[in-house]
This record gives sequence, structure tokens and C-alpha cells, in this order.
Amino acid sequence: MQFLFMSLFALGIVGIDQLTKYLVVSHIALFADVPFLPGFLGLTYVRNTGAAFSMLEGQRWLFIAVFAVMTVLIFWEYFKKPLPFTKLERWCIAAIYGGGVGNMIDRISRGFVVDMIQTEFIEFPVFNVADCFITCGCILLLVHLLFFNKAFWKEEKK
Repeated sequence: MQFLFMSLFALGIVGIDQLTKYLVVSHIALFADVPFLPGFLGLTYVRNTGAAFSMLEGQRWLFIAVFAVMTVLIFWEYFKKPLPFTKLERWCIAAIYGGGVGNMIDRISRGFVVDMIQTEFIEFPVFNVADCFITCGCILLLVHLLFFNKAFWKEEKK
């Protein structure tokens, strides 16, 4: 049952991500940058053919292959060889995966990822909703694994 709820959570992330990308492509792409929270965040339209910070630009098939392998590993871990992840850590994995699916839909259907959120208070690459879930999920997962889940790091005695 927990897997169902996490899958629905990931699907919700995909829906929110795709909706925001649709709105940006259909409205903001027609105009120049749009101030959202002046001095803090703006909306723009960027085609990203790479990964984070446009690394590995043009490596679409590499991203698809890595995503496919991660999908198989997530299902294998959950159903065949569960690791001692806490519920929070599993929710973080669902957030990361949901964001990954959102970006993968773009890569496959458009050949690039639509990015739209631009920070105005610091110089930072443009990103999207999926990137937010991936980043926050990764940070929370790593912090929780490093500082709170001692069972994850214990060696199994044979």
C-alpha cells in the first residue's frame, strides 16, 4: 500500500511539472522574461539539452539509459532486496523519481528539458519544478541517511 501512495505522489509531481512546463511553453515562450516575485524569482523559457547546469549537453540517450537503469534498480530494491530505508527516505526517493520522470518526458517528447524558474537575487542556472523535487529529495535523503538512519550503515553479519 505504501508503494501505491508513493507512486501517486511521484505521479502528482509529474503532473505539476508538466503543467508548469505546458504553461511556460504556451504563454511565456511568446514573451520575454516575466517577473514573478520581483527581485527574487522570474519566469523565462530555456531549452536545456543537458543535465544540471547544462552538463553533458546533447547526451539524450545517456540520460535515457541512466534513467532506465535507475527505474529497474528502484523496483528491484523495493520488491526483491529491500534496504533499510525509513519511510521518509522512501518518500524522498519518490520525489527524486517523480522529478526524473517529469524531465524524462521532456527529453523523449521534445528532445530537451524545459526550464523556467530564474533566480534574480543570485546568479544561478534556470531550473524547473522537477529539478526542485530532485534537488530537495536528494538533499533530504542524504542528510537523513548520514545523520539519522544508523541501520542503513550497519554491516550485515553472515
